Amino acid sequence: MGAGIAHAFLLAGSRVTVVERDAEAAGAASSRVLESVDASIARGTADQDAAAYAGRFATSTSVEAFAECGLVVEAVPEDLGLKIDALTRVEAVLAPGAALASNTSSISIDQLAALLSRPARFIGMHFFNPVPASTLVEIVRGAASEASLVDDARDWVRAIGKTPIVVADAPGFASSRLGVALGLEAIRMLEAGVASASDIDAAMTLGYKHPVGPLKLTDLVGLDVRLGIAEYLAETLGERFEPPALLRRLVAEGKLGRKTGQGFYEWDAS
Repeated sequence: MGAGIAHAFLLAGSRVTVVERDAEAAGAASSRVLESVDASIARGTADQDAAAYAGRFATSTSVEAFAECGLVVEAVPEDLGLKIDALTRVEAVLAPGAALASNTSSISIDQLAALLSRPARFIGMHFFNPVPASTLVEIVRGAASEASLVDDARDWVRAIGKTPIVVADAPGFASSRLGVALGLEAIRMLEAGVASASDIDAAMTLGYKHPVGPLKLTDLVGLDVRLGIAEYLAETLGERFEPPALLRRLVAEGKLGRKTGQGFYEWDAS
């Protein structure tokens, strides 16, 4: 997700820095971002040459690289401890007026804000995968988020060519809560032998004009990611979000979707 977010802001003209945990991860992130930029140039959706984008892009292994940034978007895995660690370390180096955002798809913005020194400058900016192709960003307004920050977030989203929606902080927000509910029911249907994965997905793509079916989307997002969100929603909203046994089994077997080559579908490793 971080590479996709970086790609979106680069194409919009921003200077972008990606911070990773070590040099190997930073190198891999650089390759992903610049390859994505090259693909946009080849498609004719970028208006500068590769050198111009590369000149505005940097990677680092130190949060100190964020010291002069006006906006930092946290995009670490959907784990509360990891997010708290990342956000508090980043906030410590930011200028007082800088904005800090989380790309979390389910964790409470207020819960995270309570551990920050400047909660008024913190907001949720939930991007969707794949970021370059998705046109939606869900802005999550925390109880302490400044009204001006919400307005700025709307402007930032529009500036990168996407459409913002604004939601109040609530478990799963709007998109994850609805999307996970549909995905979990599709998994239960597959588990019960109601239909095949492809036919369940076709019911939604052909019958309801969804761009991708709920099972294929789960493969794209990652079964482990979906499981983590479902567990959080089950804890906060009740048993209707309890993950199906099939989802737990596939995650335990390491079948996490596209990133491992197998989930509800088989994927080309290339």
